[in-house]
Amino acid sequence: MRPRRPLLLPLVPVYAAGLHVKQWIAERQRSRRRSLESAVISIGSISAGGAGKTPVVLALARMLHQREYAVRILTRGYKRTSTRVERVDPKGDAARFGDEPMLLAQRSGVPVYVGADRYEAGLMAQDSPGDARIVHLLDDGFQHRQLARDLDIVVLTRKDVNDALLPAGDLREPVTALRNADIIVLREDEAESLEDFVAVLTRESGPPAVWQIRRTLRFSPPARIPPKRPLAFCGIARPESFASMLAQEGVRPASTLSFADHHGYTDRDIDRLLEEARAHTADGFVTTEKDAVKLTAGMRGRLEWLGPLLVPELEVTFLDERTVLEQLISRVSRLDRRKDRRQDWPHEPPGDGQRSHSGSR
Repeated sequence: MRPRRPLLLPLVPVYAAGLHVKQWIAERQRSRRRSLESAVISIGSISAGGAGKTPVVLALARMLHQREYAVRILTRGYKRTSTRVERVDPKGDAARFGDEPMLLAQRSGVPVYVGADRYEAGLMAQDSPGDARIVHLLDDGFQHRQLARDLDIVVLTRKDVNDALLPAGDLREPVTALRNADIIVLREDEAESLEDFVAVLTRESGPPAVWQIRRTLRFSPPARIPPKRPLAFCGIARPESFASMLAQEGVRPASTLSFADHHGYTDRDIDRLLEEARAHTADGFVTTEKDAVKLTAGMRGRLEWLGPLLVPELEVTFLDERTVLEQLISRVSRLDRRKDRRQDWPHEPPGDGQRSHSGSR
């Protein structure tokens, strides 16, 4: 275990005790969880950020949308300025909706609903006549215990396995929480080293399905000649991951600036970026999609006065997309059949298709 903040290790037992109490309460309130009429597929992780959930949500949304499902994404909108439950305007203000909801809305092409109460967001999302085959994708839902779900997908990285609980590390839950997952998603380059770990950990609860993903950065053709020595900057949980992927694509930044996760950019930050770029003779900039949605037109203009701003898209593909689709559609179709039976026999008890989660979220 290599915690990021070793000096805070004495506080980990306090966090663990609070987590245990929270889970104990959630277990006794399972019967009070609220359910949406349509399927709910949760995509989450055990870490506080950086596992790569957002591109997985986008990949699943694309796959289901192509097969004529009415996909609706439900997300919280961490650190957004608004507290309303509302649909995200892809052309709106990222500060109002949150950086990740804005990115999801712009990239997915499907409706995205944001709100701390994901049940209320789901009710708003499914209130659309004519969409009989709605599927809700619950973004970052593994710790959201108030809304019932039909499938729990958890993204796991090697860093998570070697990390500590908050506040010393970035784990929101211990790795044993993976026993509550239906499907675990592993990165292609880490799968071989993690599959045995997952198999041993989940032996008693029954092994979940394992999906492997490939992550790539896709650079769209820039309007001008791309920079050879860009200044890289980002405000994400794991900036080292962005640096590594840039290196894999042959991008060698002149320098790198990292901000806090979900950082909201100001004019002072733009001043700092320009100063850093000039100091290292950078001829442009490169940043993540999540950071780019928070830059105003004026901020972009100031940066691009020095050189082009590259914003590569992080794309996820499943190594066995056919199996992924079969498992997804099988679960959604099972729910559709249960829904049809409930409409014919209103007093029929719920079916047993959902997996029982000792720590349901």
